[in-house]
Amino acid sequence: MRSFLLSILMIAVVMAGCVESKDSRGGASAGARHSEATGLDALFSHPSPDSIPGGQRGEQIRLGYEMVVHTQEFAAAYVGNRLTCANCHLDAGLDPNSASFVGLSRVYPEYRARAGKVLTLADRINECVERGLNGKPIPPDSHKLQAIVAYIEWLSKDVPPGSRMAWRGIPSLPSAKPPDGLNGAKVFTARCAFCHGADGQGTMAAPPVWGAQSYGIGSEMARVPVAASFIKSNMPRTRGWALSDQDAYDVAAYINAQPRPDFAGRAGDWPKGGKPADARY
Repeated sequence: MRSFLLSILMIAVVMAGCVESKDSRGGASAGARHSEATGLDALFSHPSPDSIPGGQRGEQIRLGYEMVVHTQEFAAAYVGNRLTCANCHLDAGLDPNSASFVGLSRVYPEYRARAGKVLTLADRINECVERGLNGKPIPPDSHKLQAIVAYIEWLSKDVPPGSRMAWRGIPSLPSAKPPDGLNGAKVFTARCAFCHGADGQGTMAAPPVWGAQSYGIGSEMARVPVAASFIKSNMPRTRGWALSDQDAYDVAAYINAQPRPDFAGRAGDWPKGGKPADARY
């Protein structure tokens, strides 16, 4: 418990006062646009660790945090690569530039075009487990799945239902011209390889970005615009916004052109249409 609270407190200090408008983020996500008809703009904030309740609910929230940060340890039976949830949802889901969990429970259940149906928050978590972690779904009645839901619900408790959340997803990055994979290789070698390895297989400092132990083609990150937006906002780590827009696109194209796991269920994606032009398959 002490280590959990210290971790959250450290993140809270880093993120204190961090509020970004939709305009400064380059536009809202589809989910945020969906709520515009009825919602009001919400300011990015997350609860204090002091608000974690006691008893079983508090233990659920703490376990959810561990599942997100130490996924390889706490969800080993369901993970098929060397990634953790926090590799994409940085700072345990508190970073507004990397698909933050804050407010996320307020928008589910939600229709997802890729699935062609309405998904619950637990369904969406399992999508990430299967696609991003190349794993298998956590059973719906599992206390571990419910713990992640509880953690996200706790992070979302101060966001009013129906709010417009400018921070939802990853800040979009427009592309001025087609990405150049050759330049991307140079950028990767100069700016990324020190942490992710010259062969992209990861190091003690950062996870693999291609190969069997990285994310598969069914994940959101396998789409070049999504990867470019994530890289622009967050990489190099702690020094986001250091690359030019074009360099971010170029290195994303280079990384996503490398081999990575297939996704067995891809034939069932976008059953009602709406497939993005940049989808990997």
